[in-house]
Amino acid sequence: MKANVTFPSAGLTLAGILFTPDSHTGAPLPAVVVAHPCGGVKEQTASEYAERLARQGFAALVFDAAYQGESEGTPRGLEDPFQRAEDVRAAVTYLTTRDDIDPARIGALGICGSGGYVPFAAQTDHRIKAVATVSAADTGDLFRKGLGRTQEPEVLTAMLDQAGELRTAEAQGAGVLTVLNWVPESPEGLEPRTLFSDAHDYYKTPRAQHPRSTNEWPLRSIDKIAQYDSFARIDLISPRPLLMIIGSDADTGYFSREAIEKANEPKELFVIDGATHVDLYDKDEYVSPAVAKLTGFFGEYLAA
Repeated sequence: MKANVTFPSAGLTLAGILFTPDSHTGAPLPAVVVAHPCGGVKEQTASEYAERLARQGFAALVFDAAYQGESEGTPRGLEDPFQRAEDVRAAVTYLTTRDDIDPARIGALGICGSGGYVPFAAQTDHRIKAVATVSAADTGDLFRKGLGRTQEPEVLTAMLDQAGELRTAEAQGAGVLTVLNWVPESPEGLEPRTLFSDAHDYYKTPRAQHPRSTNEWPLRSIDKIAQYDSFARIDLISPRPLLMIIGSDADTGYFSREAIEKANEPKELFVIDGATHVDLYDKDEYVSPAVAKLTGFFGEYLAA
């Protein structure tokens, strides 16, 4: 079963979908907050995982981040890591107010960029009893250094210079200027089975294309993104458990490998052979073992 819901986050109303088991008898359920990737919306991979978790007996809440999808906030498409983390906390708060949810048994799952936002939120929100990620990425590191950390420092400096100019222009009434794309609009020239080629295939084709997943973000988001570090204090999650799932062929895998090294026990890195970063969004041969692992993980740590 699923129901449309709304809840507040820092003065903005967020739109969500709550998935619950068809067999629910009325007893309070364990619940998992599932947060979507950067550039995505709740109806895409987040709902894929949430619906599967609901079949395994969990309530699962997906939602559009503030400024994105059906949620409130302007400028549209703004990517604010600190607001994104607040959205996760707000989703937890919402679940604690529901009679059909056990507030002592709430976990969280982040996918891609939210694989950074969820652990970041959980570092200081002890209501999140179990923390999991799929294809995690640290947006701050990604934009500071580029994928694979090959980006020259001058690139970030130029973007930050432009972001300041755009803030001034907006204040002078120019509106939101310089909107960029999350993924390439064309697959031409992209190396197969890499983050950006796979992301194009996912977001820009009928495979997962959605009208509210616009592929656009305002450049001035960069002055928020550049200061953000997903995993600097990942040690604070302990003694609560951390599970990070990656594909063996993911070019973003280093984010999770390094985060697991920094984290304290209990922790686990689970590698799915043959999968790329985006394969874990919706391809059944990879999503099924990921969900099986998540089911065991949340089943153990959110047990009554």
